[in-house]
Amino acid sequence: MAQREHTSPPPLVLIANDHEWSTRALESILGPRGYAVLRAYTGQQALQQARSSNPDLVILAHTLPEMTGSEVCRALREETIVTRSTAVLITVAGPSNREQRLTALRDGASDVLAMPVDAEELALRLDAFIRAKRDADQAREQGLVDLATGLYNMQGLARRAREIGSQAFRHHTALACVVFAPEPAAAGSPEPVADEAAAAQVLELAQAFRAHGRVSDAIGRMGRNEIAVFAPGTDAAGAVRLAERLAHALTPDQPAQGAKPKAGARPPMRAGYFAIPDFHESPIEPVNMLVRATTALRLGRSKGNGKWIHAFEERGPVTPDPKRS
Repeated sequence: MAQREHTSPPPLVLIANDHEWSTRALESILGPRGYAVLRAYTGQQALQQARSSNPDLVILAHTLPEMTGSEVCRALREETIVTRSTAVLITVAGPSNREQRLTALRDGASDVLAMPVDAEELALRLDAFIRAKRDADQAREQGLVDLATGLYNMQGLARRAREIGSQAFRHHTALACVVFAPEPAAAGSPEPVADEAAAAQVLELAQAFRAHGRVSDAIGRMGRNEIAVFAPGTDAAGAVRLAERLAHALTPDQPAQGAKPKAGARPPMRAGYFAIPDFHESPIEPVNMLVRATTALRLGRSKGNGKWIHAFEERGPVTPDPKRS
């Protein structure tokens, strides 16, 4: 962040690590780039420091006295000690294994870093996380956030989706839109659950997104009962994994995609999605992606076939938007 504006306060990074050399190594990278660093040496200290200082970014060692880094991360998310837009990184000594990465991500981590780190790569990652957080903070200040859920409202979602779409267009990357809604009141019913129950379920979905959603995703509330996600770098298979990850966060024994919920299990939601593998080749306005994903959700709801994730079935080629050509 060498070009940071003089009027912008330095980002505050909380580092929790009981190994002095690790903390010093990170400080040697962050300090020259204009970051302010706050230290903690145990899991409980990390929680206390986060409550009192409201850091812009948190870096936790995988192994900490009193609590593991993943346990601290889960507490930060579940107790809303930090906002959803605040990145929480877990560091491990040497290459991370699959179990460590999955545990960290399930507990709300934004990324897992292997120590020692590449200084330039780390700086670029952190700059991206800080920009995303400050964009989200600005959106909140400008009234682009739904107060009940803490997610974007429709105006904020549309603005952020256009930004994500422009990036996907420039870099020839995938882009997906996924829309979620609470499970209907009865199997095969096209109607949502009653108002009070739906409101509670939407808040539960929002809490899961704040804890487990990626910082790079744009997540917003649509109307009363639906939540939409614009996920950069995500193709159709990735959209399904996104939905399944959220389902697992809500209901750990949630069955695989397309299967009926187990007897007695809580079917938390339904989802519809639309994905473009290369947005440069088939760019469309975000509102049209929302329409397609919402159509998939509602058609899937009306079919009542037990599946809870539905893809939009394109009847013809996607027509490029002339405004983006």
